[in-house]
Amino acid sequence: MSKYVLGIDQSTQGTKALLFDEGGSLICRSDVPHKQYIDERGWVEHDPEEIYRNTISVVKILVEKAGIDKNDIVTLGISNQRETALVWERATGKPVYNAVVWQCARGAEICAGIEAAGHGEMIRSHTGLQLSPYFSAAKIAWVLQNVEGAQEKADRGELCCGTIDSWLVYKLTGGREFRTDYSNASRTQMFNIASLSWDEEVCALFGIPTSCLAVLTDSDGEYGMTDFDGFLDEPITIRGVLGDSHGALFGQGCIEKGMIKTTYGTGSSIMMNIGKEPVFSKRVVTSLAWKLGGEVNYVLEGNINYTGAVITWLKDDLELIASPGETEGLALAANPKDKTYLVPAFTGLGAPYWDSEAAGIISGMTRTTKRAEIVRAGLDCIAYQITDVIEAMSEESGIAIGELRVDGGPTRNRYLMQFQSDMAHVTVQVPSAEELSGIGAAYAAGIAEGIYNRDEVFAKMSRTKFEPAMDKAVRDEKYQGWKHAVSRVLTK
Repeated sequence: MSKYVLGIDQSTQGTKALLFDEGGSLICRSDVPHKQYIDERGWVEHDPEEIYRNTISVVKILVEKAGIDKNDIVTLGISNQRETALVWERATGKPVYNAVVWQCARGAEICAGIEAAGHGEMIRSHTGLQLSPYFSAAKIAWVLQNVEGAQEKADRGELCCGTIDSWLVYKLTGGREFRTDYSNASRTQMFNIASLSWDEEVCALFGIPTSCLAVLTDSDGEYGMTDFDGFLDEPITIRGVLGDSHGALFGQGCIEKGMIKTTYGTGSSIMMNIGKEPVFSKRVVTSLAWKLGGEVNYVLEGNINYTGAVITWLKDDLELIASPGETEGLALAANPKDKTYLVPAFTGLGAPYWDSEAAGIISGMTRTTKRAEIVRAGLDCIAYQITDVIEAMSEESGIAIGELRVDGGPTRNRYLMQFQSDMAHVTVQVPSAEELSGIGAAYAAGIAEGIYNRDEVFAKMSRTKFEPAMDKAVRDEKYQGWKHAVSRVLTK
C-alpha cells in the first residue's frame, strides 16, 4: 500500500492542497482562491468560513485529480498566512467577525495608544517584535473593541482568539482541538519568546485574556485527527503546523544556525536561523523558527511590504508590462548606464527602516530613461531591499552569510536572481521545487510520523546556483545610489 502525506498551504490569495509520496516528492497540487474584502480605508478581510469550506473542497479536488485511493493518505501538515487573526465562539465555532488580514493596519490607533503610554520597548523585549498593527494582537484587540459584546464574552472565556492555523485545526477536528504552533504564536505579539508562553502582561495591554488563546503545541506535535468532514473513511493525524515563512525555512532545509532564506511573494520574508538562543535587534525582529523534536530554534526576520507586488504594480497600474515574464528581457535590454531608482514605499518601509510614513519615489531619471529602465528599476529595488535586510542580520548576529536560499514566483527571473547575488555578494540557490511553505509543513508531519528521514528528504532537492559576478566598484556604486534614494524618502 502506498502512503501519502498531505500538505495544506492556506495563503493570502487562496488554499492549496499538496500531495507527497513516500519519498517526499510532490506528485499533485490543487488550488482554490478565496475572496479579498478590501474597503475604501484599505482594510483587508477574509471570510474564515469560506477558507474552511475551500480547505475541504481543495482536498477533494486533489484526490480526484491525483487518482489515488484517499485512504492511503496517512497524515496532514498545515502552513498558513501569518498574523491574520480572527475571533470565534468557542461553543459554536461561529466567527464573531471576518478574519483581519496581515496587510490590514486597522489596529494602528490601538498600537499608538500603547506606545504613548510608554510600553513599546517592554513589548519588544518580551516578544521580539516592534509594536505594530501588522501583528495579530492589535487585530484581535480591534475585534474585541468593535464587535458588540465581544469583549465581555472574551472576559468570560467564551471566545477563541486565534490565527488561521488554529482556526483550521479547530474546524478540522470538529471543535475538539484549539491549538497553535510556536512559530505562529511568535508572530502574534502576545508570546514571550524567552519563557515560551503567552505573555500575561502584554496580553493585558491589548485587552486579550490568555484564557481565549490556543494551546501552544510543538510544530510537529499532535493536533488531533481529521476526516475532512467525513470525506475520509478513517481520520488521519495532523502532525505538522508552521507559519508559511517558517514552513519555507524548513522546506528549504535551513535547519542549521546561520542558514538564511528569502521568500519572494507579494512582500518578502527574509529569515535567518540563529540557533537555540535569541538575538534581539532593533532593525529586524526576533521570532521562533519552530519547536521541532522538543527543541526550539530562533530566527531573525525582516519583512518587506513590496517585492513581488512591485511587478504587479508595473503590470496593473503603470501598464508597462503585460505579464511578469516580460520583466527579464526588458531589464537585460535596459541602458546599463541609466541610474534610475524606484523606492517602493507605497505603504511605508518595513525592515530595516521601520518608517510607516515614508512615501515612494522614482529618482535618477534622465531624458533617455524609458520603459525598460523603469521596469529594471522595479526589479532592482526588490534585490536592494532584500540586501538591506541581509546586511542588517549579518551585523546584528555576527554571522557571515555566504548563501541565500530563495523561493517564490520571481525567483524564475534569472536577471533578478543574478542581480540579487551581485548586490548581496552571496551565492543564491533556487530550488527545483516550488511551494516551499507547504513542503515544510508536510515534511514536518511526515518526519514526525516516521515516513521521512529528515536528512534524506532534504538531500534530494536540486538547486540552481547564481554566483556574484559584478565588479565590486560597480556593485558598491549601485548600492550606494540605492541608499541615497532611500534616504530621500525617510521621515525619521
